[in-house]
Amino acid sequence: MDKKAFRQKQLKKLQQHADQTAIESGVLLERLLASEVWQKAKTVGVTMSSPIEVNTKPIIKAALMFDKKIYLPKTMPNRQMAFLPYTGKENLEKSSFGVLEPEYNALLVASSLDLMIVPGIAFGTDTGYRVGFGGGYYDRYLKDFKGATIALVPSVMNFSETFWETGDYDIQIQNLITV
Repeated sequence: MDKKAFRQKQLKKLQQHADQTAIESGVLLERLLASEVWQKAKTVGVTMSSPIEVNTKPIIKAALMFDKKIYLPKTMPNRQMAFLPYTGKENLEKSSFGVLEPEYNALLVASSLDLMIVPGIAFGTDTGYRVGFGGGYYDRYLKDFKGATIALVPSVMNFSETFWETGDYDIQIQNLITV
């Protein structure tokens, strides 16, 4: 299926099922915290979630409780991203996409992270491929990423088969946590 058409259809579906995703977020958080990849990680990349996504605020809170360092993405020109330390919600600004991001400071950019919690709107559990929001930011970043990747997949984003088109630029997610 054409990825662009599927993305539009899926975004509408996610809005209709936002309450279910919110309910499932707790189960996904528990499974994340119990995972070996989470327990080993000292540095974690994660986004500030939107209402249609798994809530990442409890993930950030849990990471800070366990002395993990949290890094948030900052969108950059040419569809690039840099990950910067999370230092509190008061130090975030809204991007042109409406997502809260840290202010850019070249001296604070993470050179490597142990774990990346990758967002998306659909995940194929047969392959680990995902459909994102359409900018290609994560696939570009993950191309050279050396840490572990994981995604939290509520039922509305879970597809047993990857039926959408994939390309050489698409990056597979190593670990999918489902409900």
